[in-house]
Amino acid sequence: MRPIAAHAFISAPRADVFDFVADLANRVAYADHFLSGFRLARPKSDGEGAAARFAITVPCGRIWAETTIVTAEPPRRVVEQLRLGRLGRNSATVVYELTAEGEGQLRVDLTIWSEPATRLDAAREAIAGRRWLRRQSRIALERLRMIFEETPDAPLARATIAGYESAAAPRFGASRTTRSFRDPRRAG
Repeated sequence: MRPIAAHAFISAPRADVFDFVADLANRVAYADHFLSGFRLARPKSDGEGAAARFAITVPCGRIWAETTIVTAEPPRRVVEQLRLGRLGRNSATVVYELTAEGEGQLRVDLTIWSEPATRLDAAREAIAGRRWLRRQSRIALERLRMIFEETPDAPLARATIAGYESAAAPRFGASRTTRSFRDPRRAG
């Protein structure tokens, strides 16, 4: 299908914006208006190999998706591969390109290529999905610009690992052992 493109100009250092975009845990800070249930799939949240699962809240329902960063070329490009829809049958590629535009000005281009698996998926995308996704992408890039150009009044939201309990995680290289928690008052 034809690509969906959006761009924004941000007054911030390119390396800082790249580090923020290449960390999937930060995605909820600027894209939670159309992504819900965002959870990291792996402990490593930035760079190549980082992955996350989420639901895209479309006007007619919800589409579950999983994204993986396949290429991270600091400080200019991040490429993600998405699997979405029923059984992950549809695929898409998302590319963030960061280009310096003069002194202290940065252009962030977001391009999305999708490959619907069936004619029905292609029809759904053509009828309402493309226009809606372009609008949501523009809003997300505007929110990304505001993160860097305006001082946030609260800490930025970050995604967590699905099912990860930090209190039960191993510390300082020790392996996690399973313990049997018994009530000491019960005998037997």
